[in-house]
Formats: sequence, C-alpha cells, structure tokens
Amino acid sequence: MDNLFTNLYNDRKPLAERMRPTNLDDFVGQQHILGQGKLLRRLIQAKKVPSCIFYGPPGTGKTTLARIIAETTGGNFAMLNAVSSGVADVKAVIEEAEKTFEMFGKKTYLLLDECHRWSKAQSDSLLAVLESGQIILIGSTTESPNYSMTRAIVSRCTLFEFKKIGAEDVKNALRRAIAAENGLKDYKVVIDDDALTYFATACGGDVRSALNGLEIGALTTAPDKDGRTFITREIAAECLQKKALSLNEDVYYHILSAFCKSLRGSDATAALYYANRLIEAGCEPQLLARRTIAHASEDCCSARALNTACNALFALNNLGMPEGNLALTQAIIEVCEAPKTNRVVVAMNMAIDDARNHPDDNIPDYLKNHTEASKNYKYPHDYGGWVEQQYLPDSLKDRDYFPKDKK
Repeated sequence: MDNLFTNLYNDRKPLAERMRPTNLDDFVGQQHILGQGKLLRRLIQAKKVPSCIFYGPPGTGKTTLARIIAETTGGNFAMLNAVSSGVADVKAVIEEAEKTFEMFGKKTYLLLDECHRWSKAQSDSLLAVLESGQIILIGSTTESPNYSMTRAIVSRCTLFEFKKIGAEDVKNALRRAIAAENGLKDYKVVIDDDALTYFATACGGDVRSALNGLEIGALTTAPDKDGRTFITREIAAECLQKKALSLNEDVYYHILSAFCKSLRGSDATAALYYANRLIEAGCEPQLLARRTIAHASEDCCSARALNTACNALFALNNLGMPEGNLALTQAIIEVCEAPKTNRVVVAMNMAIDDARNHPDDNIPDYLKNHTEASKNYKYPHDYGGWVEQQYLPDSLKDRDYFPKDKK
C-alpha cells in the first residue's frame, strides 16, 4: 500500500532495482533456457513452472526471473533469504501459502535466495508442501546445487544454469537505464562508446554491477552548462573500481594467446612477462589463473601442476593482489617446468567420441550392480591390487585411451 513516503522510497532505490525487468520481453540474457521454444520459456508460457533451482554467477537475473515467473503465472510471491531465515520463517510462509491456496486457489512461489546456505532442518520443513504443490520453490544460488544442497530438495527440483550476460545484452540494459523515466533520463547522460564497452566487459557479465557503476558515474559527475552528464572510459573504470584495460581487443587476445603458448612451450620467462603485461593493462589475474589450471591438464597431465594452479586461484580470490601474484607466479613456473604431454586431451576426446557413438553398448554382466552374474566379478584387492579383467563393452574392449608411456 502506498503512503506519504512511497515516491521518496522508490526514488532512492538503486538503479539496478528500478531497472529490474518485469516481463520476459525486457529480460536480457539466458537465451539457452529462455529463447523461443526452450524449456523454461515453454513452462512459463504454459504456467506449469515446477519447483526449480537457478544457479550461476551474481547479477545474471536469477531473482528477477523468479519475480517474473510469479507475476506471469498469476501466483503469490514470497521471498526468504537462507542466511537470515529459520524454520519458523518457513512455517509462516507455509501457513500463508495454505490460506492463499484455500481462499484464492493460487499457488505460492517461494524465492529462496542463497539457498545453498539452508540447513537440513530448514530443507526438511519444506518437503511436504513441495510434494503437495502448494508451494513452488525457486532457489537462487551462486553455487552448484548438486554438491551444496541437500539431495532431498535437489531431487524435487529442476535445475537451470544461468550464465554470464553477454556484452551486447549488458550494453542494451545500460542504454535502457539511460533513457528510462525511472532511470537516468533526468541526468541527460551522454556516454561514449569506449565507456559503454568498458562497463559491458569489465563487469564480468554482472548487469547489476554495470548498472551500479553507471549510477555512481551519473550521480558524481558534474553536468556541463547544458545539464548533460558525460561519462568517459576513465570515469567508468573509476566507478567500477577496476583498472581500464589499456589494450584494444586484438592486442589483448594476441598477448593472451602468447601467454598460453608460452605455458605450453615451457618458457616460464615469456609466460610471466605476458601474464604481467596483461595484469598491468588491467586484466583480471583470476583469468590467467584459470588458463593456467586448464594448461596444467591440457599440456602436462600433472597432478602437482594442477594442484598448484588451483591453489593459485584460491589465493587470488582470498588474498587479492599483489600477494596473490606470488601464488600465480609459482603456478605459472610449475606448469612451464612440468614435462609436457597432451595425453589428457587425447583420452578425453576419445572417451567423448565413444560415449556419443556407443551409448547403448552393454557393459559386462559381472560389472552390473547386484545381479547373479556379478558374483563373477574379480575383486582386485583379492589379487594383490590388480587382476586381468575386461571392463569395457565387447565392442570397445580393445580401446586404450590412456596407453602407458613407452619405456
């Protein structure tokens, strides 16, 4: 219900909140699940959305889409945060949902933010109403639900992965905010192409972050004599609190390619040079750590190199720079000095090819779970740790994805 301060409250909402889409036509990104003919769009259009879990990076529209679903399907909408809510809060939502269903025949859509933080007791308190269908749970999390949530909840939900928003979609969201009456229209924002591109790329696919940066720029930049607010690339970088990448796109990818090929070529000096050129130019060091992780498997097949590279990413995320650069440097040196082999890539591609082309081949009977024939299974530890035994289906029995190194 509106009151004396409603308009004042709405005006003080963050730009990202004011620009939150209210229908599917305004929603940006996630075309792999919301494009025409895709499963989630069909479910929404049919008003048959089941309990589901949205998982993916922040600022990709998980909460927004949950609200749109509740509005589009004519349901009641409730929201809890797993960090601050307890079993009593869940029971209150359940009681209200039951009343709403009895009086109006409406289902309640419960958006549970940070759902991976829910305890087993909280999860169990919701199971019965999920079964009855009176409450449709829409969980929102940045973690993979398969390992961060209770299996009882996950088994009752359909999982939808959200991906980072593409740069063009972020640009469209920014343009919409600049032109909207409830956005930044009164500020007469003029933004050059470099600044718009910077917001769209430096935000890392997080629309909320890009809108927050744009709003800070509009609020803190003095207008000219005609009342126009000019946002430059330098202002954009300052507002996002990230260094503007001082490379054009072609040069950036050339240096990144040189870094990756130096890792593969075992040249630690060159790899470190290119890595630090990118960092000094404004590249996120985490990107370099992720590439180093990939090369530890792709080019080394080294558990030690992989472990060091993974720990470097952990250090960067928890220490930041410049301390994190020590761990990144160590990982780069480790990957460069490790013996090189592409056996992992070869084995993976062969396995994928056979899995796609031989999906229905029968496995040997003695490998099956609890059958009469499984009594013929040879338990390797009864034979000193290894015993000759066929594990692949007959059609693939001579395959060897990972042959032992020749002596």
